[in-house]
Amino acid sequence: MLDNLERWSLENPAKPAVWEEDASTPVTYADLHRRSAQVAQWLVSLGLPAGGSIAMLMENRAEFYALCWGARRAGLYYTTISTQLKPAEIAYVMTDCGATLLVTTPKLAALAREVVAGSGWAGRVFMLDDEGPAETSVSAQLARFDPATPLAQRPVGREFLYSSGTSGKPKGIRRPMIAFEDRFKEAYDFAAWRDTYRVTRDSIYLSPAPLYHAAPKRFTNRMIEIGGTVVVMKRFDPEKALALVERHKATHSQWVPTMMIRMLALPEAVRCRYDLSSMRMFIHAAAPCPPDVKRRCIEWWGPVVTEYYGGSESIGLTALYSDEALQRPGSVGRPVLGTVHIVGAGGEALPAGQQGAIYFSGTPRFEYHNDPVKTAAAYDAQGHATYGDIGHVDADGYLYISGRRTDLILSGGVNIYPQEIENLLAGHADVRDVAVIGVPHAEFGEEVKAVIELNDPQAASDELAQALMAFCREHIAHLKCPRSVDFVAQFPRQENGKLYKRVLMERYAQGIQAPASCALNASAT
Repeated sequence: MLDNLERWSLENPAKPAVWEEDASTPVTYADLHRRSAQVAQWLVSLGLPAGGSIAMLMENRAEFYALCWGARRAGLYYTTISTQLKPAEIAYVMTDCGATLLVTTPKLAALAREVVAGSGWAGRVFMLDDEGPAETSVSAQLARFDPATPLAQRPVGREFLYSSGTSGKPKGIRRPMIAFEDRFKEAYDFAAWRDTYRVTRDSIYLSPAPLYHAAPKRFTNRMIEIGGTVVVMKRFDPEKALALVERHKATHSQWVPTMMIRMLALPEAVRCRYDLSSMRMFIHAAAPCPPDVKRRCIEWWGPVVTEYYGGSESIGLTALYSDEALQRPGSVGRPVLGTVHIVGAGGEALPAGQQGAIYFSGTPRFEYHNDPVKTAAAYDAQGHATYGDIGHVDADGYLYISGRRTDLILSGGVNIYPQEIENLLAGHADVRDVAVIGVPHAEFGEEVKAVIELNDPQAASDELAQALMAFCREHIAHLKCPRSVDFVAQFPRQENGKLYKRVLMERYAQGIQAPASCALNASAT
């Protein structure tokens, strides 16, 4: 047998593997098996060697999975590229990963042409759907192949992940391929994933996020590998997401805090309109979640809200269930993969309660592709690896994140961690979203600035800025409090909820009072 996809296609061929949000019929396991077999034959026929690389630039659609599984069966690496990147950034990823083939869609064809024209990339571009000449049409190419033809026994291909690039150029993480004879062995982190999120063949997973991101790509492909069903939204819409949970009786889902906030902002009558009782695991991650937002979601959805902390590097994973979240607001849980270490500036292990760099041990070593310097920086002298965050553990081993090391504010010799301030301001009734950064200060080196998106942009004023700073002074030490507040219309965020904080920091470092992508409404100094 070729793989688990073929197994499920034989055991239950009519079972839905993938539902697109508005589709009247699903892609069944039999459908997905046949189509991915054709994709594998096509890719091999192009002369792509085992260990070769392809790239995918596409919006959310069911064909995504035939391409992923076809690349796996052809023994290839596949890199999914964010549609939000600029042409030069896309060209960088395609060149860095060594892709010799790009699959895109009519919707993104102009962007793909701009990438190719401006980069000198010499690979081949193929188009989903039947538009254009047959020699570049994926559908026309696949029609040449019989899905029943046995496939060559190549190594098992896999995703070639890239970090989101919120703090610099995306970093590639390419792990070794799996020998064909080991194709049914579970990955080192698979059992932790399955057991932490209680996934079974009966699970139905709603994915509201772009599939080019690591988490939705991994979760949904693993859901297929285990025999479950995936429901894919084309783009997140808060009410439509609730309707899809009810329609498909979704048992699992994954969200980011901005999605949670937008769903909570729906009128109560709308939120109560939908039956959400099928949900067993409301998962969230990717960005810090204000404790008040989590509490309100637990009150609404029930004790099914689960947070995790991890990353594309897969060096460690923590998880926090609803009852724990209510008892320990702000925590991201205890390790379910790897062992957590809190490390001081001199490399020493720190006790519970003390802030330091967060490291993990006990998982396989990884490398950043083509970047030995960044790889070395991710490891300490003991061989422990870090995602680059700062935090502490409590006496019971629960981890708390204070922020990225690169976001740390050093003011007058004092370390200030933005997340504590962001969590406080996020609970204010007037605040929709917030980012806290350090800005240059002649005497102290840096001072704390809060950049805020309001629920009502028209409420921006010097008086409200002063009131928000006073609100902070009521709850936290004055040295941590913002010395200035800027109001913006919208933050530069990725669709997965991650804030491009480096954009804010770079703009302010240059003395600019707001990012070009944000409209400054008011400020206070």
